[in-house]
Amino acid sequence: MTTITDAEFEEAAALAPGVVRRYLSGKGWSAERDLSGAELWEWKPQDEPGQPYELLVPMQRRRDYAGRVADILETLAVVEARPPGAILREMRLPPVDWQFLRLVPPGPSGTAPLLDLVSALTGLKDLHTAAASSALNPLAVQPAQKPLLVKDHVAAVRLDQTRVGSYVIAAHTPLPEGPYGGHDRTGQGSLFDQSELDRRSLFETQPSEPFARRVSRLLYAGVTCAHAAAEQTLSDDSVPRFEHMASAGLSANLCEALVRIAGEERRDFSLSFAWSPERPVEQPSPPVAINLHHTKALEAVAQDLRERLGREEGAVLHGVVTKLHRDVNPREATIYGSLLHEDTQRQRRVRVELRPEDIDRATDAWRYGLEVAVTGDLEPRGTGVRMRGVTGFVVRQE
Repeated sequence: MTTITDAEFEEAAALAPGVVRRYLSGKGWSAERDLSGAELWEWKPQDEPGQPYELLVPMQRRRDYAGRVADILETLAVVEARPPGAILREMRLPPVDWQFLRLVPPGPSGTAPLLDLVSALTGLKDLHTAAASSALNPLAVQPAQKPLLVKDHVAAVRLDQTRVGSYVIAAHTPLPEGPYGGHDRTGQGSLFDQSELDRRSLFETQPSEPFARRVSRLLYAGVTCAHAAAEQTLSDDSVPRFEHMASAGLSANLCEALVRIAGEERRDFSLSFAWSPERPVEQPSPPVAINLHHTKALEAVAQDLRERLGREEGAVLHGVVTKLHRDVNPREATIYGSLLHEDTQRQRRVRVELRPEDIDRATDAWRYGLEVAVTGDLEPRGTGVRMRGVTGFVVRQE
């Protein structure tokens, strides 16, 4: 059994009894019976035979309090295969929802290729962005320009130490401070009232729900819907329509984020979720596994949603005219530049459908290499976008 250090012993003595019980509850332990000044908590792993693990949890601070908490930490270190210090640090966290991204990279367990991690972390960021966008406005294709609340949520997501199990990236989303995560409730306490358990689920809006929890819920619901959409797509000859799942968090953006996690090598991965015990969730939320076939299907689902529903109004394009297309009617121009609403401000080529009054302006800009600012509606075009419905075409004079 792992022995805690003197410094960890001092930290254990400072933990409040309620903090210890909250942590155990969040990890699936349950209080079985009261003893003299303590509770007996048990946990039995589903895939291991034999008797459950047991912990004697003090109800209040007494002379032997620090020693009992130290015993708890040493047992948890064995059960979770983690250092006691990591468990102590997690116990001291404010209420959080957890997401665990389990990668299956080649090579020794506990390691992963750098490029796989870059793709996985970028995809995880995009997953949170998609879920937060759906929490504000559920759309099958979300606009590239993100509200400040979405950006603030993504900035608040924290990465924790990796977990045992090939390579597991652990992230957590802080919930509002307070005894119940910012939610007033009475009685035993639950995310849902007992009378509502049969008609409420993780896929439905909950009363008095903090934004961070709504994002966590829609992240789980959206990933679950994406898995179902991939399965259905694989069983059909064509891509079915899935925009009705937008209210549950499914979007082209979320599907693309899952594809990005798989990386260029299209590795298998899975996502699992753990909910803050401050706002417990009674409904099961099993892990969602994505394989190579799912990834290919999700690419098709995202492309279908974008092609049918991906129009974005009022976009602004800054750049230079690189080509005039005189063989089409109405006339078009290719502009190389950036879209102001995109966070990355990446350079791209955009075909722009010109109004009659824009043709001379575009010609002058092309001839003299002048910058232009064009306002119009974006829609998918192959792997890129095109602009139609132009409402403004301004040439920047030197």
